[in-house]
Amino acid sequence: MIKKISHFTPRKWLPLSALATSFLLLAGCGDDQKSQHAQMPPPAVSVYNVVEQEVGDYYEYVGRSEAVNTVDIRARVEGFLVKRNFVEGGMVEKDQLLYEIDRAPFEATLKGAEAQLASSRASLTNARKNLERGKDLVKKGAISQSDFDLQTSTEAQALASVESAKANLESARLNLGYTRITAPFKGEIGKSTYSVGNLVGPSSEPLATLTSMDPIYVTFQVDERQLITHLSDNPTSITDATSEAIDTPLEDKGSFDLTLKLPNGKEYNQPGTFSFADTQVDQTMGTLTLRASFPNPQGIILPGLYVTLQAESKEKTLLPLIPQASVQQNQAGFFVLVVKPDNTVESRQVELGRRINAMWVVKSGLKTGEHIIVQGLQKVRAGGKVTPTVVDLNITTGTITVKTSSKQEQVH
Repeated sequence: MIKKISHFTPRKWLPLSALATSFLLLAGCGDDQKSQHAQMPPPAVSVYNVVEQEVGDYYEYVGRSEAVNTVDIRARVEGFLVKRNFVEGGMVEKDQLLYEIDRAPFEATLKGAEAQLASSRASLTNARKNLERGKDLVKKGAISQSDFDLQTSTEAQALASVESAKANLESARLNLGYTRITAPFKGEIGKSTYSVGNLVGPSSEPLATLTSMDPIYVTFQVDERQLITHLSDNPTSITDATSEAIDTPLEDKGSFDLTLKLPNGKEYNQPGTFSFADTQVDQTMGTLTLRASFPNPQGIILPGLYVTLQAESKEKTLLPLIPQASVQQNQAGFFVLVVKPDNTVESRQVELGRRINAMWVVKSGLKTGEHIIVQGLQKVRAGGKVTPTVVDLNITTGTITVKTSSKQEQVH
């Protein structure tokens, strides 16, 4: 008997055929996407041509500015202030009159000392005449030897009186001169402690403080390990820097160029010179105190500022410089992306030195003429291809600009 198959119809297989067709279509689309992806051009990037610059060994120290000369202005005689001849906080010249003390009492004392000297000289003249007469009389026996000895003593006393009167007169002149208080050097003078009309004297507080401004000292400390390393390589550097007087520091000797970075981050426009090195290391801190001198004609550097002293060796070495924008960091350290001659990207670890404006000094890992990516870093990976274009770079600001030549330079 033949069974009737009632459920087997072509309609039941329609969904299966549609599904197969979908798989075939999806497979075809995937092949098309792969083909399109394979045909996409390499990403465009901007690259910088690595250049070299002469760079010396470089150190930075936190220092403090100090005045070369600071003095408290004091009264040397007692009297009433009658005049002040300066503006508080202003600049005064050497030997400029600062204060005047009432001169009248000292002028009177001077006149009395002059009169006393005149009287003593008159007494001396009379005593010498009596002594001359006594010499003849004692020879003739007209006076006794004791009377002659008395005349000799009187003449000696009169001479001593003259010398004493001279000393008193000189003291009176000095005291009269001390009523005019002058500046011992050029500098800026601070607030006046006393006003006109106050009684001042040797026991009074300082009248004001005078501070020299040009040149200015910067004192800093060098770590003992760094010091020993430097002295081992340059055994006479400290001796050379301090072999002359502090007021005339050596310009040509010494192995470092000294510059300052001010508290606002700007570089001071005057170079400095070493002027002093201490003779022993501080046992507590393990540092040696050194001092540099900087011209300060405009008074920009005030005493007491914290500044950064920058020391760069005069002996330079050619080293590559790269923009900060090209430097990346991973667990192994700093790296850059180098575009090789075949336009393949290579990740290169580099050892960095100090910063110079917008650039890093590269101690190792790169050489001049190589090209590193500065723009488009996020679009590339090591081993991939790129389309590089060389750009210009302002090494001070780090601003990147496209080359203005008629034909853009391509890396090949």
